[in-house]
Amino acid sequence: MGALDGRVAIITGAGRGIGREHALLFAAEGAKVVVNDLGGALDGSASAATPAEEVVAEIRAFGGEAVANHDNVAEWEGGARLIQTALDTYGELDVLVNNAGILRDRVLVNLSESDWDAVINVHLKGHFVPTRHAATYWRERAKAGHPVNASIINTSSTSGLLGNIGQSNYGAAKAGIAAFTVIIAEELGRYGVRANAIAPAARTRMTESTPGLADYVVKPSDEAVFDVWDPANISPLVATLAMADCTATGRVFFVQGGTVRLFQNWTMTETLERDDRWAVADLAAQLPALLG
Repeated sequence: MGALDGRVAIITGAGRGIGREHALLFAAEGAKVVVNDLGGALDGSASAATPAEEVVAEIRAFGGEAVANHDNVAEWEGGARLIQTALDTYGELDVLVNNAGILRDRVLVNLSESDWDAVINVHLKGHFVPTRHAATYWRERAKAGHPVNASIINTSSTSGLLGNIGQSNYGAAKAGIAAFTVIIAEELGRYGVRANAIAPAARTRMTESTPGLADYVVKPSDEAVFDVWDPANISPLVATLAMADCTATGRVFFVQGGTVRLFQNWTMTETLERDDRWAVADLAAQLPALLG
């Protein structure tokens, strides 16, 4: 018996890297998997169907169930077709893992409008569109009296939650995804839907090209040494959050290697307060105390 027996899951960006590992583990745990991937280059400039088909072939080779989908998750009609693929193939949808993404890293003064738009589109809109269509399906199921026990797992990043130079577009999108997750968890709970996000640290095409990370994500030459950057380390948390009996919702998790940590949402800390409107000179004098 697998932890995800009978669950139908869509995983976006599942042709390579972390998404591929999600798909393989989900299938090994008994899920029926829709493997979505455009097969695009790291910057989103090209596409090929092969990666999704290869992952499906791997899953079927060990007796799992999977189907490929090549729709663009950032396009409204593409997102609708993606959800429909699960329904047409397996008759149900229980889990949506939003993972697809691209990079166009530049410091702000070199960042073009197209660099900004492309990254925001794939990451932020690419989370919204499938989620919106899936949520509509689950809401209608719940309103019709059918039991819903669904899970959404989104993919944020420390680049957005903690910041990273050269990634203002990517970081803004990833911070937005974390906020999106917290809000939809509150909205969709009434329909039997949970939503969580992860901020993974693993060796992928993205991290290998991320400023400051290339020297750290190298695979150990000694196979006896635990590879903390192996993308397969991320998937057990995602599978756990996808389980029917998991109760976590509205949370954002950091995961790397064997470490899982809980992020705390933006929190107010030190305070300056008075019973009247501040004068600029007074506030300027007190601000250093607030900043510590």
